[in-house]
Formats: sequence, structure tokens, C-alpha cells
Amino acid sequence: MTTPKRLRDLIREIRSARTAADERAVVQKECAAIRDSFRDQDNTYKCRNLAKLLYIHMLGYPAHFGQLECLKLVASSKFTDKRIGYLGAMLLLDERQDVHLLVTNSLKNDLNHQTQYIQSLALCTLGTICSVEMSRDLAGEIEKMIKSSNAYIKKKAILCAFCIIRKVPDLMEMFIPATRSLLNEKNHGVLLTAVCLITEMCEKSPDTLHHFRKVVPMLVRILRNLIMAGYSPEHDVFGVSNPFLQVKILRLLRILGKNDTDASETMNDILAQVATNTDTSKNVGHAILYEIVLTIMGIKSEAGLRVLAVNILGRFLLNNDKNIRYVALNTLLRVVQADYNAVQRHRTTIIDCLKDADISIRRRAMELSFALVNAGNIRGMMKELLDFLENCDPEFKADTCSKIVQSTEKYSPNKRWHIDTVMKMLRVAGSYVRDDIVSILIQLIAETSELHNYTVQQLFLLIKDDITQPPLVQVALWCIGEYGEKLISGVCEEDEPVQVSEDEVIDVIEKVLTHNYSTEVSREYALTSLMKLSSRFRIAVGRVKAVIDAYGGSTHVELQQRSVEYSNIFSRYENLRSALLEPMPLIEGSRSKNVLANSESSDLLNEENIPNGEDTAEKAKNINNTESQNILDLLDVVPPSVTPANPAPPPAGGANDLLDLLGDVSNISNPAPPLKAAPAPNLLDDLMGGDTVHNNQMNGNDGPYKLTAFEKNGLKVELTCERDNGQPNVTVINVNSTNSSATTMSEYVFQAAVPKSFQLQLQSPSGSTLPPMNDGAVTQVIKVNNPQKQAIRLRIKVSYKQNGNTVTDIGEVSSFPSTLWQ
Repeated sequence: MTTPKRLRDLIREIRSARTAADERAVVQKECAAIRDSFRDQDNTYKCRNLAKLLYIHMLGYPAHFGQLECLKLVASSKFTDKRIGYLGAMLLLDERQDVHLLVTNSLKNDLNHQTQYIQSLALCTLGTICSVEMSRDLAGEIEKMIKSSNAYIKKKAILCAFCIIRKVPDLMEMFIPATRSLLNEKNHGVLLTAVCLITEMCEKSPDTLHHFRKVVPMLVRILRNLIMAGYSPEHDVFGVSNPFLQVKILRLLRILGKNDTDASETMNDILAQVATNTDTSKNVGHAILYEIVLTIMGIKSEAGLRVLAVNILGRFLLNNDKNIRYVALNTLLRVVQADYNAVQRHRTTIIDCLKDADISIRRRAMELSFALVNAGNIRGMMKELLDFLENCDPEFKADTCSKIVQSTEKYSPNKRWHIDTVMKMLRVAGSYVRDDIVSILIQLIAETSELHNYTVQQLFLLIKDDITQPPLVQVALWCIGEYGEKLISGVCEEDEPVQVSEDEVIDVIEKVLTHNYSTEVSREYALTSLMKLSSRFRIAVGRVKAVIDAYGGSTHVELQQRSVEYSNIFSRYENLRSALLEPMPLIEGSRSKNVLANSESSDLLNEENIPNGEDTAEKAKNINNTESQNILDLLDVVPPSVTPANPAPPPAGGANDLLDLLGDVSNISNPAPPLKAAPAPNLLDDLMGGDTVHNNQMNGNDGPYKLTAFEKNGLKVELTCERDNGQPNVTVINVNSTNSSATTMSEYVFQAAVPKSFQLQLQSPSGSTLPPMNDGAVTQVIKVNNPQKQAIRLRIKVSYKQNGNTVTDIGEVSSFPSTLWQ
């Protein structure tokens, strides 16, 4: 038999292949030769052949035919054969293939071998490929090896136990007695692996967490010895003594001190000592300080320590390394609610990060800047954020606009400043403003009656100079249509009045209708604005009618329909025109706030809010034909605030003529009265079969009812339901969502919809992040108006991100107690 080529020769030959086809030809030829050698049962070069096969496997080619050869080499008495055999087992075998169980006996024999290096090979392999069955069979052997006097074997056995516990948490109790004594070891490798094992145990089991809280003094002693010890070449990294062990201990202390006052008090001094004595000139020092910050903010630490932690992050922001600046901003964003005033001291530095060259740093600085806005600094912060909006990347503009509207709504010092700020935002942001923001700004202007003259004149001047920004144009056209008489009145108490004629106003609107940059929605606003002006202008009514008539043959269906209907009102229903075009009533305040709070919700509950100046029948059409309702009709549900509570009596007299004109509208319904505010809600019933109702009545039959709606993968959602005392038909549902898993659930969104006979109001959630280990909750309030006293039924959707994966569940809640509606 010819001698097979060496591994280095195969590598050289594969690398010299000029095309992928040449490479495949070399690999196929070599695989055929390796198969032949396996069939010949020649053990002389089996080790060499398997090494070449593993290289071929690493290149992505199939190598499964070498699995049994791995087992044969593992059973060999030679160390060189065992080494290649175990390496092949780790690469080619996994728990999805039953053949991996055949290596169990060889592993058990080698775990008891006299040579430590063979024991090490077996431990590494077991930790890599262990299945549930293999873990249960060999856990006892690993527990014995943890007690070994050989530090080399002990640290590998601890890491193997770590992998076994991760695979089979039930075996944790077997390792607890041996693990506690490991903290007395002098070897840093053993200490490091022991801390990793204890951390994993504490994250998996609350009972184990409580047990290991007793070792906090030992961990504090180890950490103190590390920072007080002199120079040790074996453990020194850039002047810091074993930073890897320090970081692992700090992480374990954070887990042990969480929600525990005694443990937190024990570690306060050492945390301050490490924070002040760590060298910050190197990255290893930054790593330790970062863990110190997370630990201080994660336990029940003293106020002074929290200020120290925030100041450390503030120093990070001044670092030249952009990675460190990013970490600082990200961490400040997580801890800003824990110590708001301490973070505020670094506001200037955070604002400077808005101008950073790195896009990820600018994004985090933007989010943190909005988190720092309050009533005291709103003017200065909005000036900086508007400057940022003007120069930022397009991908930031939509979010920035939404947050500016949200912040000004909450903290504006006065209405004039509020109006000026949102108008500047419209001018700066261009077409990046979301549609729901347009509706909210229209509502804001409508509610500020004392500034109508000033607002409509300023908006007119803005679009007179620039009509290329659709959101600004739409808001301005709505205001011109509603308050056209105030625009031409030449009266303005807030500023120098603008002298505008009726023809000038119509010229601007005609320009919007004909300009190439105008969107179809802007043209719709313009046509409706003209119609409204026909009842507010006295001289140019004929010109208004002529412009409207011109669009009766438009190729755009919506414009054509509006033109025809408006023209019919002029020709056939002139006596109704003034009444139809009266100023719009104020929109419900809660409606726009809900739209703002849910501006980024998914299309399940997306509700379109278009408060433009349309006639009564057109408003009815908008309510009944929104895109969101069409989607939800497929699910036999309707979005909140769409279904009217009680039908109004049929209109009489001339109103019937108007309905005949529009043909398809036979009944106009009055919207239900707004629901009163209630305590923070909770909603998620019957999502995955969790329909159990816990009757926790406290005061008679109308007391709160608690339902466990969903419990899966650590996410638990509970509903507390009761009737509203002021409105018997209204049920208030408090939603409480918690996370018992070991990792954070971010971007958490809870949504709901109801059948058409109900009306639902979904208030803003308390947050969007569920911290791990039940350390906090997201609450939300839902109100269900049930005028027909039917059994309550909800369609719900919950989504979140965990470990980089997006999780979504949809379900129906129908097991509410009957006392909520009877």
C-alpha cells in the first residue's frame, strides 16, 4: 500500500487550486483515498488520514464517514491516536446522532486514567459533546474529579461540570457541596472556573442563589487580595492583577447582591476600593471599571457609590476610544432611571456625542439625550436636538421627530414655545415626519385657540416659500382651511400681523395642487382646504369653485371623488354648504396621546387618524374604511376607538338629502364618550391556554379578578380585572408582565383588539424592557367598553427580543368572569 500524503501536502495542494472546481476535485480525490484506507483496516496511517479528514470537514465538505474511525482511535492506547480521535469526536459528533453514545464507555475509562493529559482529553470532549444521557451517566465521575488534588485536572473538571449543568440543570445539587470549598483554592485557574460554575448555578436556580449568598465575604476577601497583592508575573496583565478573575468575581457579586440588602452592604467597601485603585490607562482597567459600574447599579448600593459609578461612565465619554464611549452611552442609558441627577451632570458631554463621527455613538447619544429632557432644561435641550435633527442621518430623523413631539408635549413651558418648536421641527425634518405626528400636531394647534391667528399666519409664510415638505404642507393646509378668515384678517397679537389677500392664499394652494413635489395626500388636503375656504372667503368663492371643478376628471380616484362631491354641494346643496363646512370640533385628547405612545406599534393595532376638513359623510367613510380596520376585519376584530358605542337616530331634513348624494352612507354613528383614566393596566389572557381565573374578590362581587394569561420561556403576563366604579359598562384591565429568565427581554410590546360590539382603549405601557429574574415589570392599562353586556373577548399579540431573537405570540382571551359585565 502506498504511503498517504501528509496533511501539510494536502493543505498546500488545496490552497494552490485556482478555482472552486479544482478544489472540489482535490478534496473528492483525497476523500476517496481516505475511504479506501479505512476499508483496508490498516491502522498505520489512520491517525494521519483522520487529521486530513478533519481539515476537509473544516473547509465545509462532508466528513461523516469518519465518525466510527474517531471512536476506534479514542479506544487506542496511544496518546497521539487518542488526541486525534477525541478531536474528531468533538468536531464530527453531536447529541443529534446516536453514534455519539458509543464513546461514553471510552470517556469513562479515560476519566479514570493515570495520565492527566488523557484525563484532560476526556474532560474536554465530554464538555463539548455531552448529551442529557451522557451527562447523567458521567456526572458522578466529574464530581469526583473536582475533588482531585491536581489543579490541572480540577479546573478542567469544573468547566466540564459547568457544561453539564447548562445541559441538565437537575444535576446541579450533585456539585454544590464540592463547589463551595473551591473558593479556598490558591490556584487562580481553579478560582476562575469555580466562580464561573457558581455564577451559572445562581442564574439557573433561585434556591442555589440564596445558598451561595453566604460566600459573599469569601469573594470580597479574594477580590481584596487581588488588588492589594504585589506584582506577580504569572497573573499580571498591563499592571493589573488577573483582570479576568476580577471581572468574573464582580459579575458574581452583582448576581448575589441583587435585591439583597445584607449582601450589598458587605460588598460596598470593596467595590469603592476597586473603583478608586484600578488603573484606567489601559483597556484591562476599563473592563474592570465597566463591571464595577454594572455591579454598583445592579445591587442595593449606597447613593455615593451610584454617583461614583456614573462619574466613571462620564470619564469613559471623554476617552478617545470610540468603543469605550459607546459602552459608556449604552450603560448610562440603562442606569439613567436609577440615578437621574447624577447622569444629568454629564449632559454637556452627552450632547457633544451627538456630533461624533461614529453613527452608533450618535444613535445612543440621541436616545440618552431624550431621556435627560425635563422641565428645567427643555429649552436648551430642544435647541441642541433641533440642530441635531437638521444635520443627522436620514435614518434618525423620523425617531427624532417623534421624540421631540413627545418631549415638548410633556415639558413645554408655554403654548407659544410649544407651537414654535413643532413648526421648526416640521421645517427642518422635511418629509421624514411620520403620518401620526401630523395628526398630533393638528390636534395641538386646534386645542390652542388663543394662538390660531399667529399659527396660521406663520404656517402660511412657511409653505409660501417652500412646498416640498409634505408634513409641513399638510399641517399648514389644514390650518388654512380651518382658520382661513383669521389668516386674511391681518390681526395677530403675538407677532407682527401678515397682510394676505384671498387670491394670494388660493395661489399658494393651487401651487400645491400642481407642483411636481406634492404628494397625493397633500393634494387631498389642498382640495379639502379650498372647500373649507369657500365658506370663509367672500370674494374668491367663484375661483375656489373653478379650481375644485377642474379636478373632476383627475386620474387620481380620491381627488376625482372629492372634486365631484364638493362640486355637487355647490350646485345642488348650496343651502347646506355653510353648515357642512363649519370649523371642526376639538379632537379627543386621549386619542392623539395614544397614537403618539403607540407610533411604532405593529399593524395589528395600527389606527389611522386623519383630522382634515372633510364633510360629515367623508368623516364617516374614513372611520369605516381605514386600512387598519380592513386588516383586523380579517381577524373579526376592530381597532380601539373605531366601533361606535350607540347608533345615533337617523338624520332628518336636509341631512337626508346629503346622505342621498353620497349614496352609500345610510347611518352616521356617534362615537362613544371618552373613557376615564384608570390605574396602570394588565392584559394577556388565554394566550397559550392559561385560562385559569383566580378569584381574588376583596369588596363584594365587583372586586379585582386575577388571571394568569401567559407563562412561557420565562415571560409571565397577569391580568387584574375590575369594573369601573364611574362607568358600569367599562372593565378596567391591569396588565403586569414579568421576566423570570436569566436574560433581558427588550423591545417588549403588548397589543390588543376587541370584537366590533366593544370599544377598547389601550394606554401607554410603563416601559419596553423586562429585566431578568423578575427584577421589575412592565405595566399597562386597558379599558373595555361593553355597552351590550356581552362576554368579553380579546385578541392579543405579545412580542419581544431576547438573545438577539424576536419572539412573537398571538392568542385570544375569553375566560373573563361574568360578573364583569352582568
